[in-house]
Amino acid sequence: MMPVFPFASPTPITVFNFVVMVLLGVLSFYQLVFYLIGLFRGEVSYPKAKTLHRYAFFIAAHNEEPVIANLVRSIRDQDYPSELIDIFVVADACTDQTAQAARDAGAIVYERNDLARKGKSWVMDYGFRRILAEYPGRHEAFFVFDADNLISRDYVSIMNDAFDQGYQAITSYRNSKNFGSSWISAAYATWFIREARFLNNARMLCGTSCAVSGSGYLISADIVRGMQGWRFHTLTEDIQFSTFCAIHGIRIAYAPAEFYDEQPLTLKASWKQRMRWTKGFYQVFFTYGLGLFKSFAFLRRFAAYDLFVTVGPGTVCSMLSTVANVAFLVVGTLSHGFLATTAELNVCILSLIGMLVTTYLTFFVMGLVTVIAERSHFHCTKKWRFVTNFFTFPIFMLTYIPINVAALFLKVDWVPTAHNVSMTLDDVVKEETA
Repeated sequence: MMPVFPFASPTPITVFNFVVMVLLGVLSFYQLVFYLIGLFRGEVSYPKAKTLHRYAFFIAAHNEEPVIANLVRSIRDQDYPSELIDIFVVADACTDQTAQAARDAGAIVYERNDLARKGKSWVMDYGFRRILAEYPGRHEAFFVFDADNLISRDYVSIMNDAFDQGYQAITSYRNSKNFGSSWISAAYATWFIREARFLNNARMLCGTSCAVSGSGYLISADIVRGMQGWRFHTLTEDIQFSTFCAIHGIRIAYAPAEFYDEQPLTLKASWKQRMRWTKGFYQVFFTYGLGLFKSFAFLRRFAAYDLFVTVGPGTVCSMLSTVANVAFLVVGTLSHGFLATTAELNVCILSLIGMLVTTYLTFFVMGLVTVIAERSHFHCTKKWRFVTNFFTFPIFMLTYIPINVAALFLKVDWVPTAHNVSMTLDDVVKEETA
């Protein structure tokens, strides 16, 4: 959301703010429609699969000794035939006992030590290539997970129902295993649950394509074989893959199979992670923006329009508006009335305040609706955390404004996120619900 236009005394900067606000409102209005559809039409479901397909779980792990075994055990504890599931862990440049912990839990482990090509995407390329070479034709699809994840016991069964319908890529319901740990982890959890129910679920109900995010998704082995590994190496390889699919008409489906993700606890850790995400969004937008535009303008693929809006205008316009307003205030103040009068500067300040208030209220309502609608999915014994989250979630989202600006100008490298919340699936679901 952008500043409200003060009609009484417009200035060039407030006119700019108003134009940006209207442009973003028009471009993203469909997301309000998605929200209503996700709220009132319920959750997508699939008929029971006629075939039990064979899968491989792929897990990239860098110094994940505290958490990797819990994920492997949750996979082995599925209500799906264990003989149809293989678990592969790539222990990437680990200096702890990740590899041994994964082996002891029952995974097939590859150890990789390529310090020149760091990042999850390169680990995926390495691992997929080895699996394809050593187990040719064995698997029909790959599940991609991070080492800190846990999966519900019916996860594979639900995803199998969707895969049996012929989809080549499927994303799932991303929950969090540490909602109550901090205001940061609570905000992450709210955002990802909102994304599952009110974006991907709504997209599926509307017959368009979804987007994969981070982990917890399935890719057909046909796609992996066609790429001979993994070919997406931006800082956000998941969004890059989603964008590729949108441009080429490959529909990504959504299934309500639930998995649990560990969220950062501090603003510092969150800032680093979201700087990488934002930089990756810029990379994807400037690389694929024109292709997305052509795909929805000439081929009428709504999924391409959806991804175009997701990776581009919000981030770019937020950055431009912030830079323009700050520059106007600084230059206008230093000119001592020559370039901008005190009244014009006050109007700009009021416009910025209007932006912040409008954005805060928007995310407050978004968080409130998400928690109420999906209350059975929030696991936390600290009841007060749900109340405080209504007020801190918008603050968390507002921190994207400086992140959007900083990510454009600063060099951002892939940095692994430390995971130390060692919880089993039973530990998570035993938590009292909201």
